[in-house]
Amino acid sequence: MAQINCTQVKEFILVGLTDQEELKTPLFVLFLSIYLFTVAGNLGLILVIRTDSRLHTPMYFFLSNLAFVDFCYASVVTPKMLGNFLYKQNVISFNSCAAQLGCFLTFMVSECLLLTSMAYNRYVGICNPLLYMASMSRGICIQLVAVPYSYGFLMALFHTIFTFRLSYCHSNTINHFYCDDMPLLRLTCSDTRSKQLWILACAGVTLISSVLIVFISYMFIISTILRMHSAEGRHKAFSTCSSHILAVTIFYGTLIFMYLQPSSQHSLDTDKMASVFYTVIIPILNPLIYSLRNKDVKNALKKIITNKNQASVF
Repeated sequence: MAQINCTQVKEFILVGLTDQEELKTPLFVLFLSIYLFTVAGNLGLILVIRTDSRLHTPMYFFLSNLAFVDFCYASVVTPKMLGNFLYKQNVISFNSCAAQLGCFLTFMVSECLLLTSMAYNRYVGICNPLLYMASMSRGICIQLVAVPYSYGFLMALFHTIFTFRLSYCHSNTINHFYCDDMPLLRLTCSDTRSKQLWILACAGVTLISSVLIVFISYMFIISTILRMHSAEGRHKAFSTCSSHILAVTIFYGTLIFMYLQPSSQHSLDTDKMASVFYTVIIPILNPLIYSLRNKDVKNALKKIITNKNQASVF
């Protein structure tokens, strides 16, 4: 078989969200503001949880890790996206593109599985409260966080190596605001069928197993709550779970739309809009969802602000 004369590209050009000049400045201001709030919200949430000893519980341990993951994958994507609004051509090197894809996939998969761990934590807390401290010991909590990070890293490493071992010898313009698998596969001159099958298989196994665990956990949780005799107890249990249910619905819904559909049905422009949700919007929503609906976090934040004001007086 004759070999194709192919010169591997050494850099890519990110198209970004829009090519309309009149929209770039307002979008830059909008997304910069969102990113700054994301950084402040997630790092602030971690600080509040670490500072207040009353929040040193399994639930807030998982929440602080979720905030860390949100901060990380927003920081992997958003700064480069902001560059699309400032530069005529937003260039990213071949290796930097691979690093961005790897880091993004690591934190995205980690968040998916962390939400699963949080669902299990709520199941134990509501359905087996007497066994909660034994079932959710520090060692078990560390394992329930270590597994998502480890699995996310290995999954990302596999897909990143697979993607960047393909040949890119035609266009180097990525129709996206960051390096992602789907737009990259549109550029390669290699056969992508096996890669697409791996994406569908890995995304399917990860998402379906995660959604199934969350669904089963909440079936038991709802069943337990409905059997409670106290209306106040039912309300408290539902309010404890509502923030997590909202975060899970938004995150999983967007990922299922993105990755569990045939590649022939993918529209990159539509995918870009969906990607904005889970790379930019969700990282700022999670601290808002968990902070504004959580009295313990709000009280801890008030305590920190009060102590700081008192210290400044003296």
